[in-house]
Formats: sequence, structure tokens, C-alpha cells
Amino acid sequence: MSEQATPVDVPRRAGATSVPPPSHLSPEVLERAHQLISLYPEPRSALIPLCHLAQEQDGWLTPEAMADIAGLVGVTPTEVLGTASFYDMLHTEPVGTHVVAVCTNIACLLGGAAELLEHAERSLGVNAGGTTADGAITLEEAECLADCDRVPCVQVNHRFVGAQTPESFDALVADLRSGARVDDIPPHGTLIRVRRTEGLQADRAQVATERAAMAEAQAGRAAAAEAAKAETGTSTTGSGS
Repeated sequence: MSEQATPVDVPRRAGATSVPPPSHLSPEVLERAHQLISLYPEPRSALIPLCHLAQEQDGWLTPEAMADIAGLVGVTPTEVLGTASFYDMLHTEPVGTHVVAVCTNIACLLGGAAELLEHAERSLGVNAGGTTADGAITLEEAECLADCDRVPCVQVNHRFVGAQTPESFDALVADLRSGARVDDIPPHGTLIRVRRTEGLQADRAQVATERAAMAEAQAGRAAAAEAAKAETGTSTTGSGS
């Protein structure tokens, strides 16, 4: 990346001033992380893409990965956790190699989703939300997955696999465990297989100028508010004398 493509430096937030250098993310992932950060005017804007990148490495967002991400974008690990925990595509606890989601919303429910989920729990030996002993499958009960014309809808690692019957579900699980579907369903955490090479580009001087103008405007509004407050207090005092 050229110097022009590097992210604009921003002050770190309180609590993130003494962050050690990344130690958990692999050199390859770190290189991709810096490339991602360079696509945004501010490093913090890359937080969610970096979470997906770390999840691709480990299959879930480990505390060590979140600490590395915090250091890269200038926030605290708590802020990374708070952001990641808002999105159900990001997992802050270990999950299986394949996360299998069965939709049980109304269209799928009418198409046999409850029966399919019960079968999945019996055949896998875990309840919804659990992971098989071999770590291969995490079973989830999902809200609408937006594939309502093929019910009951099932996703594996956020890839649609079409409507499933108990028999086809068992065959799907067997294929997942054997690796037969690895070409179209990679291990959990691999969101996409293409790499971004372009993104938001901003002139560093222009960004600095705009930030200074914004800070000046904020200071002006604060001063005006204080002046109005002081004037109101003076008027109140005068009317009471």
C-alpha cells in the first residue's frame, strides 16, 4: 500500500493507550488486517470487517483476537466485544466447524421446521444452541433466513442449502463431516473468498481540516450554550432583586 492509502491517525480512546502489539493474529491475517484498515478514513471503521477476519482464523472471536483488533483500530477490547456481541454472525464463544441454522419462523414452521429441528436434535445428540462432541456441528434455531420459498430453510455457515427433510438433513451432515461440501461450504468464519482491493479513499490533509472545523464548530456551540446559560442566570437574578 502507498503512503496515501494508509489510515489517518486518530487519538486512542481512554483505556486503550497502552495496548501491546498484536500477538494472536497470524502474520498473514495481520497483513490482510492492515490492508482492510487502509480502505477506511478512520481505523475504527474497519472494526467489524476485522472481526470477521479474526473469526475466519479461529472459527470464533477469541478474547486474544479481540485484544489484537482493539490495538489495531485504537479502541478497548470491551468496545470490540460490545460491537461483536450485537451481531449474530459474530460468535464470542466457541462454535463447531459448521454452524447449522434451522429457520422456525411461520413459513418454515408450516412446512415442517419444528419436526426437522426435533429430528436434528435427536440425530446430532444436542439441543439447539449446542455443539456436537466432535466439534463438527453447532445447531441453531434461527429467525427468518429469507429463503421462504424453500421450506424448511436451512443454512450452513451462512450458506443456503435449500429445503431439508430429515433424510436429506442426515445426508447433509454426513457430507459436512466427510468434507464433501468444503468447496461450497468452507469452515465457519470464512465469510467470503474474495479480497477487497479498493475502498474509501480520503486525502489526509482534507480529513484533518474537516476534523479541525468540526471541533471548532463544537467548541463554538458549547461556548454559545454557556453564554446563554449565564445570561439566563443574570436575568433571573435581576428580576428577583
